[in-house]
Amino acid sequence: MSMAVVGLVAGMALGFAGYFGGFGAFVLVAALGAVGFVVGRFLEGDIEARDFFRGRERGDRRR
Repeated sequence: MSMAVVGLVAGMALGFAGYFGGFGAFVLVAALGAVGFVVGRFLEGDIEARDFFRGRERGDRRR
C-alpha cells in the first residue's frame, strides 16, 4: 500500500471523527494514530526503545 493511500485513509478517519464526534474525537483519533505509527515503526525495527530513553551526552548540551 502506498503512502498516499495510507494518508488518504488517515485523513478520512480524522474527518469522520471530527464530523461525527466533534473536536474531542478528532484529537483522540489523531493521538491514537500517532501511537500506532510509533508502535508500527518500532515493530518494523526502524526505531529502538533506547532512542526514547537515552540521556543527553556531554556534547549535546544547549545553552
